Amino acid sequence: MRISALIDSPPQLKQSFQWQSSAVTQHERPPSARRDELLERAYRYALEHGLAELSLRPLAAAIGSSPRVLLFLFGSKDELIRALLARARADELAALRQAREATGADDFAAAVRATWAWLVAPAHRPMLVLWLQAYARSLSEPDGPWAGFARQTVADWLGLLADAHGEAGGGATDPALGLALLRGALLDLLATGDAERTTAVVERYLCLVGTTAR
Repeated sequence: MRISALIDSPPQLKQSFQWQSSAVTQHERPPSARRDELLERAYRYALEHGLAELSLRPLAAAIGSSPRVLLFLFGSKDELIRALLARARADELAALRQAREATGADDFAAAVRATWAWLVAPAHRPMLVLWLQAYARSLSEPDGPWAGFARQTVADWLGLLADAHGEAGGGATDPALGLALLRGALLDLLATGDAERTTAVVERYLCLVGTTAR
C-alpha cells in the first residue's frame, strides 16, 4: 500500500496496518540461508572460544559479519545464545546416537560403553567443554538465555540410555544410574584429563551389572 493511500485511509485501516507492521518486529524472523550460515560459523567459534564471555563484536569479526547483522538476524544477543545452545544440543545428541549405531550397541551395557567411547575421544573435548559451560551457566542463571539447558540435556541422555534399556526393570541397568556414572566420569575426565582411570571406572561398573557383552 502506498503511503499516500494509507494517509487517506479510514482510522480502522491505519490501525490494522500499524498492528501488522509491529507484529513482524515482535516475532522471530523467518529462517534464512544467511542466518543458518552465520549460526554454523558462530557455533564453530563457540567450540573454540566458549560461550561464557561471548561478545558480539569479536564474534562478528571472526565469522565475517557485524553486530548489527547478527542482531537483525537473531533479534538479540540472548536469542543468538539460545540458538547456539540448541545447535550444540542437536550436534551432541546426533553424535552420540551415531556412535551407538556405529558400534551396533543393542543392549544397555553396550550403549553405555559406546557412549563413553565417544565422550573420552580427545577430538570431542571442545564440544564437551562447551556443554559443561552451558550446563553450569544454566544452573547459576536460570532465568537467562541458558535457562533449561541442564534439564534438557539430562532428558536427552536419559532418552538415549532408555532406548537401550528397553522394557527391563530397574536395578543396576537403570538409565538414571548409567547417566550418573557417565556424567560423573565425564566431569572427572574434563578436570583431570585422565582417560585411563575414568575408563577403568566405567568398565568396572559394567562388570558389576554383569552385562559386559563385547
